[in-house]
This record gives sequence, structure tokens and C-alpha cells, in this order.
Amino acid sequence: MEARIALRYKTIREAEAVAKAVSPDNVKVPRGLFIRTNRRGNKVFTRINCETRLQTFMATMDDLLGAVSVAERTLSAVKK
Repeated sequence: MEARIALRYKTIREAEAVAKAVSPDNVKVPRGLFIRTNRRGNKVFTRINCETRLQTFMATMDDLLGAVSVAERTLSAVKK
């Protein structure tokens, strides 16, 4: 199973903040799971490959999108 997620932000700075916020997820992952997040310009790209169970794949996507949501809310709060 594979997912490719692309998110676009208004500024490079916002994209960089989100990419850094979710990057720790790139370090320790269970066997059979691959996650890579990077930023290009004002876009953040994440690729998830899962060779194990559908439940692991779905939980990984849920965790990633949850972390992105927290990062975006934090950025929004800081702007105010």
C-alpha cells in the first residue's frame, strides 16, 4: 500500500514549520513501514509505504494528518 500526500501553504516558512513538525515520524517506524516527508518550496510532500497490515497503514496516515493538523493550528495561533 502506498500514499502520497501533498500539502500547499501560503509561504515557504509555513511549509517548513509543518515539515519539521512531522519529520520525527520519519525516524522510528515499525518494520515494513516507510515514511518520508520533505518540503519543496511552499509544499510539503509525504510518502507512506506499508508492507504490513491495512490497519497499520490507516493508523499511520491518521497519525500523520493529526500531527499536520496540530502544526497548522499552532501556526494559526502564533499568527494571531
